[in-house]
Amino acid sequence: MSTLTVSKHFVEASLSGAERLGLDSRALLQEAGISPDLLRIDMARVSSDQFSRLMQVIWNRTGDEFMGMGPRKARTGTFATMCALVINCQTLEEVYEQAFRFSRLFEPMVSMELEVNEDNARLVARIEGEIHDPSYFLRESILVIWHRLGSWLIGQPVELEKAEFSYPRPEHGDEYRHIFHCPLTFDSDCTALTFSKRFLSAPVIRDKAEMRQFLKTSPADLLSRPDESNTWTGRIRGLIGRDFSKPMPDFDWIAQELHTSPQTLRRRLKQENTSFQEIKDLLRRDMAIYYLSHQELPINDIAERVGFTEPSTFHRAFKKWTGVTPGAWREGERGDLAE
Repeated sequence: MSTLTVSKHFVEASLSGAERLGLDSRALLQEAGISPDLLRIDMARVSSDQFSRLMQVIWNRTGDEFMGMGPRKARTGTFATMCALVINCQTLEEVYEQAFRFSRLFEPMVSMELEVNEDNARLVARIEGEIHDPSYFLRESILVIWHRLGSWLIGQPVELEKAEFSYPRPEHGDEYRHIFHCPLTFDSDCTALTFSKRFLSAPVIRDKAEMRQFLKTSPADLLSRPDESNTWTGRIRGLIGRDFSKPMPDFDWIAQELHTSPQTLRRRLKQENTSFQEIKDLLRRDMAIYYLSHQELPINDIAERVGFTEPSTFHRAFKKWTGVTPGAWREGERGDLAE
């Protein structure tokens, strides 16, 4: 069960290229199991499962892994072919070098180029030609896919030191905190991810059988389900768990379980652009959204399941998180949200 959720912004942004190609966005949403009515809610979110299905629907219907946003079409199977090449690499450095060489075979090029200096390494976006990416979704996706693919191949997260973007901070910029878990710089001279070069020598631990399984749901899952297992945020989410019927663990206990001091843990979370309170709030929000999708569950029962003793308190909290009441959210999911 995945309880992570994805902002409405990314749902709508992912559809922009398909809409430009003349495809019916409502039909694409419905095929992915997303109610178009739900997106009428300003702060709507969908489950990671729904978003993953939507990515696959868009790729299939457009026949384009750039989803109609790139300077050219990337035919279905391009990503899988690149993965078939890099699985034979020995280290992460070889992976990124091989992937760049593969991407250069296509013109105009859309890729990430590895740059290495004395202190660190950078993956720099190299995009030639005119793109149709008003919401920055294509550029964000390229960064996320290359970063998370590398992390998956070496079996550990490539911890980012900085993420740079060659455009102004967008309206959805706050979402970047939960995508990249590192300091963010906008209006930079390039779009790039910086990390310690020690990761470049990490060996590739996956084999061809694992890659075949991985490609059944990727790169959609890379975009919708970040591997947070080795971020401080992910570890804390794991320790809190999903059972809110019992008291939530306090910060000192969490720090002790993670074998660190509370002061160090606060500093680590600040580096990941979050806080203990925000982690708890977002976990409760995502669990509430997950339970609301199960129409048979009474809302008062859901309030108890996510740790609220009073339904009225749950209603106020949910409205703060999403802008609407739990009942209105459920109506949006059913497709009968009132005008």
